[in-house]
Order: sequence, then structure tokens, then C-alpha cells
Amino acid sequence: MQYLENDTLKLRALEPEDLGLLYQWENNSEWWHVGNTINPYSKYVLREYIVNSDKTIYENKQLRLMIYLKDSNQTIGMIDLYDFDPQHNRAGVGILIDEVFQQKGHAAVALNLVEKYSFGFLGLHMLYTHIMSDNEPSIQLFTKQGFKKTGLLKDWIRKVDNYIDINVYQLVKE
Repeated sequence: MQYLENDTLKLRALEPEDLGLLYQWENNSEWWHVGNTINPYSKYVLREYIVNSDKTIYENKQLRLMIYLKDSNQTIGMIDLYDFDPQHNRAGVGILIDEVFQQKGHAAVALNLVEKYSFGFLGLHMLYTHIMSDNEPSIQLFTKQGFKKTGLLKDWIRKVDNYIDINVYQLVKE
């Protein structure tokens, strides 16, 4: 079974050529509140991140995969498994699709591929995600993929002058 690709998308490892995209996406201050970032990343730091991305998910407790469109040879986003816990067989999942490629179904395909990899290859029991209560597109994406809302973290994220609740969603392998 092919876990990380289908006819349209491929989830692939980080490459040195991804530096420009990582620099652009990681330094978009409009997204910082999602990832708990408070300052920009230098190209040096991101280059080192790429160099050290050869370690396994068991070593790093996380895995970043780039979302690659096969027909146009374009990298359109990234999907992360984070807080990997091999004892309890679970991981968090987060996804970013470049604004130009949003609302085209790519996120659902990438999420489906990472689910197959997580449950089929890694043997995970559960994936979870934290979604801001005002992020309706992400709520719809994860709900359509079978994630169930299981919790609420009140006033969890500070956005400039107010606080936003975080919804916890889980997908348990059946």
C-alpha cells in the first residue's frame, strides 16, 4: 500500500529547496498565533531545521511533510504530526495550505493520506487537533474527515486584543 501519495498529491520529506517556502510561511505573522510563534525565523534557523529533519518521528516526536501537487510539480503546503506519543499511540496533526491553493480540496486529500500513514504504517490509535473556534474552514475540514469535537479550551489563544477558544477534535482508529 502506498501511504504518502495518490494520483494527485504526494506528502514528501523536507528538501533544501523548501527553504524559501518555509521562510515565507513561518514568517507570516498573521499565522503566528496558531503555532504559538512570537517572532520571525531566520533563514539560518530554517536551513538547520531542514538539515536536521532526517531524524525519525520516534527521535523528534514530530514529522513535517510537504504537500506536493504532482500534476504541476508545486509544493502547496505542509502537514505536521506533532506531540507524537509512541507509548499511547497518538499524535497531533496540523495542516497549512498556501492561500493560493486553498478551497480546492487539497487539504482533505493530504489529511486523508496522513491518516492512512498514521493508522496503517505507524500504528497509531488516535490523531487529534486543536482548532480555533473562529476557524470554520478547518472545523469543516476535520469534521468531514471524521474527527469528533471532544473538548473546549476557553480563552486559549490571545489574538491582539481578545482571546479565542480552542476546540479539541479527535479521530480514533476503529
